[in-house]
Amino acid sequence: MNGRIFGLDAQLLADVCIQLVAIGLLFFLLSYLLFNPARELLAKRRAKVEGDLDDAAKAKADAEEAKKTYEGKLAAADKEVDLILSDARQKGQMKEAEMVAQAKEESARILARAEKEVELEKEKVKDDVKQEIIAVASQMAAKITAASMDEAKQEELLESTLAEMGDDTWRG
Repeated sequence: MNGRIFGLDAQLLADVCIQLVAIGLLFFLLSYLLFNPARELLAKRRAKVEGDLDDAAKAKADAEEAKKTYEGKLAAADKEVDLILSDARQKGQMKEAEMVAQAKEESARILARAEKEVELEKEKVKDDVKQEIIAVASQMAAKITAASMDEAKQEELLESTLAEMGDDTWRG
């Protein structure tokens, strides 16, 4: 070693240069063989993740649109249900009014028929009373003629007959 600190000679410099070239070549070769595929793999993975994020965003937008559509349809269905219920209520009220009117008409007919029957029954009773009066009068006449009574006796007999039949009978 001739007084040099490192002992640099041409052989050492050549070896260092060859090693640097070899390392450079090895670096480029390894970057081509290892780093480029890894970079491509990362790029593909990044693209896939971005694509998945885009798909997720699109799916979220579609889901929100579907939700809005669903809510719109649900609101429309609620309105339709309200409309159907309202229509059913109106029909029910009309049916109820119709049934009440029919019941009133029927009750009026029954009442009219009952009144007619009462009137007929009254007329029949009046006719029966008249027939009874005629029968009683003919019996009285027969008794009067048979007994040949005087006028006071006839008056007493008439009063007793009227008392038996009642005063209301003669007024009908």
